[in-house]
Amino acid sequence: MGAFSSATVASTLLFLTLLPHTAEQARIERGPYLQIGTPEGIVVRWNTNLPTDSVVWYGPTPDTLDTFVRESALTTEHEVLLSGLSPDTRYHYGVGSSAGLLAGGDGEHFFTTAPPVGTRKATRIWVIGDSGTADRNAAAVRSAYLDFTGDRPTDVWLMLGDNAYGDGTDREYQAAVFAMYPSLLRTTVLWPTFGNHDANSASSLGQVGPYYDIFTLPKNGEAGGVPSGTEAYYSFDYANIHFVCLDSSESASLPAMGNWLTEDLAATTQEWIIAYWHHPPYSKGSHDSDTDGNLIEMRRRYNPILEDAGVDLVLGGHSHSYERSFLLDGHYGSSETLDASMILDAGNGRPGEEGSYKKPTEGLAGHEGTVYVVAGSSGKTSGGDFDHEAMYIALEELGSLVLDVAGSRLDATFLDDRGRIRDTFTILKGAATLPAPSDLEATLVSERTVELSWQDNSEGEERFKIERSSDDNRWEVVAVVGADVTNYTDREVEGGQTYFYRLRADSQTANSPYTPIVVVKTGTTLPCGFFPRGAAAPLPLLLLLLPILLPASCTMSSTRGRGDWHPGRERERRHS
Repeated sequence: MGAFSSATVASTLLFLTLLPHTAEQARIERGPYLQIGTPEGIVVRWNTNLPTDSVVWYGPTPDTLDTFVRESALTTEHEVLLSGLSPDTRYHYGVGSSAGLLAGGDGEHFFTTAPPVGTRKATRIWVIGDSGTADRNAAAVRSAYLDFTGDRPTDVWLMLGDNAYGDGTDREYQAAVFAMYPSLLRTTVLWPTFGNHDANSASSLGQVGPYYDIFTLPKNGEAGGVPSGTEAYYSFDYANIHFVCLDSSESASLPAMGNWLTEDLAATTQEWIIAYWHHPPYSKGSHDSDTDGNLIEMRRRYNPILEDAGVDLVLGGHSHSYERSFLLDGHYGSSETLDASMILDAGNGRPGEEGSYKKPTEGLAGHEGTVYVVAGSSGKTSGGDFDHEAMYIALEELGSLVLDVAGSRLDATFLDDRGRIRDTFTILKGAATLPAPSDLEATLVSERTVELSWQDNSEGEERFKIERSSDDNRWEVVAVVGADVTNYTDREVEGGQTYFYRLRADSQTANSPYTPIVVVKTGTTLPCGFFPRGAAAPLPLLLLLLPILLPASCTMSSTRGRGDWHPGRERERRHS
């Protein structure tokens, strides 16, 4: 590295020969693009048609690129590490060779170093999955995001695999990544993961092929976290977030990745954990997590490790759709094994509606709930049943996911290819706990009417959320009633059905545990304890008719589970 103000005479002469000027022969064919951004450093890469040495000039303004780094080896694949930078600082830069500047030195080539690790800096994250179609779909998703974010910089950029269709060749990467996102690549560090289509031309075991040639990833812990020893999976820190990237395509069955993940998560002291890989643990889109081996393996092997460590958000692609779960914990089997105890909040996660997802601990704590998102529609949609019971919403829509983390709050937005917001949810950490309601009772008062009553034990609630299921698998919010209310009448039940109910107290910053579940079976004749007024049949006749008139079972209590519910009524499965 050189600095003009402190160079010796000899180095000053060298610096003057390296001042940016127009190069005449070599030209850039790819890049520049940014890798491994940290508070003190960043990697700048580019590709040229002819072998040259590698020079990066940088400084506080486009006109003051007063520091440089030069690599003397002649190459067409240029990779320069800038170190000794100041945290959370914008730098402008230019790239080229000792023959002169090839790109940059203007207002379009800049980067901002990461803030010090642990800093509560407002952070914007852009997430795209299965984006490698190199067509108008991918361009529309990109443009919608750029219009949405405007002047707000993108701090972290995640790519969820299948980054270049159909085989992840170098030519396909040129079209699907470098020609598609040039402005983002030169200003924002890209953190990718390895998809099954990328694996058609590359190998994680050997770390060879276009994916591993193109990307420089922190296998030695350069960006925080425990060194993995491989670019196939890695971790990094940004602000108060710990990111974990796994390889679900070729490393899922290897004990090494699980062992590293356990060690890495145990070492982090960050407030948030966001994990991402290609094959999602839960999906009923173009791939089925009940039958697809990679999806099953990731769910069974890695979800328990992540949830033990307190992971907050898990992102995947592979299915070409958008699917988003409730706040979940402990669901490691097939979809039919989901029950109430595994859904820690079955609301929609929206503060102005059914309330944000609230986690009691401000930092990390195991088994306080995770939201799982499939964001694999950044290049195409491919259909599916969209009926996984762990999902609050499933959309067959092109789009991308935008995450905003500020302190102990995470806001997520699914933005479609036309710039419309199609889903939002919020996770709050450090939420207070309200006293739970008690004495929940469900009484059948007519064939199609159930009356609920309960005891209000809290003073700070803003509402009560009432939840119902007909199978203890798919739960829905049937009502949100105000503070101090202690009863509700459900008139949307059908005869001859069994219904499960529970409720909790809630506010913008706190919620209560759930009540025990109560169960009621509706009748096709007379409900439990109900006889029409004026009934005059003789007592012996009534006794004879009771087994026929009364339902097979009436209201009973259950102490099952710690969980929440699942609003199938609000679920959207839209197709385009």
